[in-house]
Amino acid sequence: MSVFADGILNGRVAFVTGGGTGITGGVARALSEAGARVALISRKMEHLEPAAERIRARGGEAFAVAADVRNYDEVERAIAATVEKFGHVEMSANAFGSVVDIDLKGTFNVCRSAFSELKKHSGQILNISATLHYVGTPLQLHVSAAKAGVDALTRQLAVEWGRYRIRSNAIAPGPIEDTEGMQRLVPPEIKERLLRSIPVGRFGRIKDIEHAAVFLCSEAASFINGAVIVVDGGQWLASGRTIEK
Repeated sequence: MSVFADGILNGRVAFVTGGGTGITGGVARALSEAGARVALISRKMEHLEPAAERIRARGGEAFAVAADVRNYDEVERAIAATVEKFGHVEMSANAFGSVVDIDLKGTFNVCRSAFSELKKHSGQILNISATLHYVGTPLQLHVSAAKAGVDALTRQLAVEWGRYRIRSNAIAPGPIEDTEGMQRLVPPEIKERLLRSIPVGRFGRIKDIEHAAVFLCSEAASFINGAVIVVDGGQWLASGRTIEK
């Protein structure tokens, strides 16, 4: 059951990069359930087509396009294919692997390619960031540098493109339990310590990010521009200063 009114995004088209799996896979499903038609973009069709089929099986409209976001020409072709399929693009949701060449450059390429469509339709940019760079996280230099750049890009576009009625925002997730990264890379002893660092006492779920994404893409957020919404249960604010229960 959705927490949002039915059809809150009816008539809109979302271009979702990395939309086959993980957090952006959830975002794509949530935007579809809210009424948007969705184009899923990633390098590997074997991830995209099953995700698109799951959306279609639930009554949504989804279209899969293979493109390497590091290659501007491929992104432009994916935008053009989406416009040919759905008529327009007015939302761009972006998340990639956590390295500068893919994450930061890929986000830049997608925003640049989508600009003319977003300008026509007073569109929205929604980037997926992180909180690792807020406090300095050991062994996460590559992620931190990439996501700090995504935050700066998000805010810069809010200022530069706001005059075209394009809103640019981001979501910074904290530890999300039902992602592959948490399940595969975080051992039980680290997971237990990580849980203690979250003031609300639970890990996030992909559904938490989905809710934030639908809100930011809806008219309810029409005056929110240049924001990075942290969805982490208060973890980064605690930064080692948690209160033991």
